[in-house]
Formats: sequence, C-alpha cells, structure tokens
Amino acid sequence: MSGEADLGGDPAPGDGAARDERPAQSGSAAPDEVPALDGAPAPDEAPALDEAPALDGVIHHPTRLTLVAFLSACDEAEFAAVRDGCRVSDSVLSKNASALEAAGYLHVRKGHVGKRPRTWLSLTPAGRQALDRHLAALQDLVDAARCAAGSVGA
Repeated sequence: MSGEADLGGDPAPGDGAARDERPAQSGSAAPDEVPALDGAPAPDEAPALDEAPALDGVIHHPTRLTLVAFLSACDEAEFAAVRDGCRVSDSVLSKNASALEAAGYLHVRKGHVGKRPRTWLSLTPAGRQALDRHLAALQDLVDAARCAAGSVGA
C-alpha cells in the first residue's frame, strides 16, 4: 500500500452514482408544491372548482402593490407625489414603475412644467382590472382561511 485511498468499489451513499439516480428537474413544480404566482394557471394544472381569481405576480410585490393602490385613487399623479405617498426612493419607484409599465399596468407620461421636466404616472385600464382581480384573490384567501378556521373549531 502506498498510502493512497482505495478508489475502487461501490461509491458511498450520496456520492456520484447516487446523484445520477435523481429525476431530472423540469420547469414545472412537483404536484405537492405551490405553483408560481404569475396570474396564470400552469398548463397541466386543473382549474379550481369555483374558478377563484389568481394572485397577480407582478402586483403582488409589496412596493408594486403600494404603488398600484396609491394610483388607483386618482387619474394621474406626479412622480414626486407618488414617491412621497408610497414612502420610497426615486430609484425604487422608477424600477417598480418600469416593471408595471412593462406589464401594461402603468402609463408613464413625461413633460415639462415651465422649464422643469416632470413625470406623471397613471394606471392603465388593464392595471385597474389586474388590481381588482388581485384584491379579489386576496379576499378569497381570507375567506377560505376564515372558513377553515371555523371548520376546525366545529
């Protein structure tokens, strides 16, 4: 023996061969996992019996939900007013406004007041509908939790 480790024989549990036995991962979630909250059911997912609305993954982010909720109360608001009302920085508001705009939920209008550039934000009709669906989905979750809590105590 030369002091070298024996490399022959069966691998120990958890070594190379064991890794090869795992099933390949795919983009879909396992049946017992919660699907992504992107607002659309997975292609192989059976629709719910009561067709409850799904949470909207774009709006579900806390800052975006705050932004959309703020803008739902008005036709249009200046960037600074939205920033202050939502209590976020310019960069956070800009990043989240861009995400909402890319989803078609937000309209950004740029112009000038005197010589100063200004930006106004407003929800699109699709953005208002998405907020309504998202709030309905949240309410469904609350109702289901209350129903489940009531049935546990019975």
